[in-house]
Amino acid sequence: MSSTPGESAESVPRPQQPVEPTPAEMAAQQGVPARGASHYAKGTAANMARSMAVIIAIALALYFISGRTNGQAPDTVDVVGTAQHHAQQSGHPFAYPEGLPDGWAPSTVRYASTSGAMTWNAGYTTPDDEFVSVKQAADPGEEWLATQTHDSGTVGELTTKDGREWVKRAADGAGQRSLVLEPTASEELTTVVTGSGSWAQLQEFAEHLVPASTGAKGESSGSSP
Repeated sequence: MSSTPGESAESVPRPQQPVEPTPAEMAAQQGVPARGASHYAKGTAANMARSMAVIIAIALALYFISGRTNGQAPDTVDVVGTAQHHAQQSGHPFAYPEGLPDGWAPSTVRYASTSGAMTWNAGYTTPDDEFVSVKQAADPGEEWLATQTHDSGTVGELTTKDGREWVKRAADGAGQRSLVLEPTASEELTTVVTGSGSWAQLQEFAEHLVPASTGAKGESSGSSP
């Protein structure tokens, strides 16, 4: 209906928007008792924080368990016992250092195939956190020697206190130095003392090497690896 000037326009009623029933009203309609808000719906941030704390605690526990299972602390590396075991099994008097000064610590020990030759390897950290190891194999060949010394070239010779003559080899750019002792008899092992230590440290390490007992009758003891 139109209106004339001066007359107030007739208001048209607007439809009311439907109102959502409250949880209590819905419960009454369905004949069930009304329930309050869920306990887990309250304090969502706090619940999430507690859940994350539990997850982190479990992750840390698994990390430490895995680390202690797969890793090996330096004070648990039994170089002497391992050397004697493999010496008796193989018949080769594998060398290990005896009587090193304070500050040297065993870090690795293993007997495994390397470049086609079974290799004895015992590694130590030096007092200044460098690394030196002894590696030995029976008639390993030139490929094995090149691998152990990082294809290093000869840079001189060195004679230890016991009179053994070692060849000094250094790898360009690799920061690795090596002392190589070639066998003088068929039953002897090729010995390499190598690592990031100084020449003086390599010599000190080499001068403390002693052979493990193979358990053979009449075996002579000595300081030669």
